[in-house]
Amino acid sequence: MRCGGPPTTTPTRLSALLLPAGVEADALMLLVARGLRGICDGFVAVLLPVYLLRLGFGQLAVGLISTATLFGSALATVLVGLVGNRLASRGLLLFAAALMTATGLAFASLSSLLPLIIVAFIGTLNPSSGDVSLFLPLEHARLAQSASGDVRTSLFARYSLIGALSAAVGALAAGLPDLTATSLGISQLAAMRGMFAVYAIAGLAIWLLYLRIPTHESQIHGARAPLGPSRAIVIRLALLFSVDAFAGGLLVNSLLTLWLIQRFGLSLGAAGVFFFWAGLLSAASQLAAAPLSRRIGLLNTMVFTHIPSSVCLIAAAFSASLSLTLALLLARSALSQMDVPTRSAYVMSVVTPEERPAAASFTAVPRSLAAALAPTLSGALLGLGWLGVPLVACGVLKIAYDLSLLAAFRHIRPEGDPP
Repeated sequence: MRCGGPPTTTPTRLSALLLPAGVEADALMLLVARGLRGICDGFVAVLLPVYLLRLGFGQLAVGLISTATLFGSALATVLVGLVGNRLASRGLLLFAAALMTATGLAFASLSSLLPLIIVAFIGTLNPSSGDVSLFLPLEHARLAQSASGDVRTSLFARYSLIGALSAAVGALAAGLPDLTATSLGISQLAAMRGMFAVYAIAGLAIWLLYLRIPTHESQIHGARAPLGPSRAIVIRLALLFSVDAFAGGLLVNSLLTLWLIQRFGLSLGAAGVFFFWAGLLSAASQLAAAPLSRRIGLLNTMVFTHIPSSVCLIAAAFSASLSLTLALLLARSALSQMDVPTRSAYVMSVVTPEERPAAASFTAVPRSLAAALAPTLSGALLGLGWLGVPLVACGVLKIAYDLSLLAAFRHIRPEGDPP
């Protein structure tokens, strides 16, 4: 029997719109929460470098804050992996939402670099285009319990789609501080602090959403377990995912914003518009992820959409025209995120049901650790004036990852793949 919140299995108009057929309505709370987090992540990634520059810090500080955030996310996902099979995921989700509120309040009020680095390490700030926070393994494990087979892939695709669309809207909202400062006659710095207060309020709203999730953990009989029979597969996946994550960490959205500002003098509002369209293209590409994976398989979808996006990124590093650079980066956005829902579904499909929470955590941990090493390096390179190096390195490493992933796992067919 379920307890701990109102029933969420009764179909509603919203759940019918967002959830694939055959999925437990409990997943609706997670999808709505993902949308709210996406909006916040979208405007934070664009605002963060400009906010730090307004506080008097340099390019290296942007990298340091990003590194601290990703290292903190890695530590949090390690803890989830260690205790997630013993503690209720609902309680952990509520803790994560409360931490999000505290993070927003701290960034809205602090002005010194060291306290900001500490809050970035402990908190939930996300300077990247993807979801690398404490929320990710917790929500993935709950979603995986709600569906199976092709339906699970569709559910993960909708989860990723909502994240991409909401992040696009959030990026567009990054222009609000300029409008607010002009209309209210306040400083741009004060207006930016207000956006971090909005981040805190969103954390409170997400906490209220998680309260509606029942306390039951799974329909699986028996307790959840740490990694067992699937350990070797998960370790190989985690090692390869770490290469991809390190490459992505060289060019998280905050650093890409900084690169565009330094290279072409792009304004904050224009950067927000660019990331809005980039986010829409990423969202549109994720709509095609599930049907494409049904035709060519999860692994092929991950690899053969990823490589062309990396080629576009490398080309953008050598472009001297703003319009051509933005076009190449938009083409990259249209392809680079198609592997996100398929990667999640792939991991969940090649492990046993009892291992899914641990697998979600332990594939996320190396990604966070590897990604955390890169932003400080990239920020230092930008500070030295080596503007194109992070883009080229990111593209080359991602291509190497894709080819290695294909070679290592082409013989493993997950549940739901075409024959």
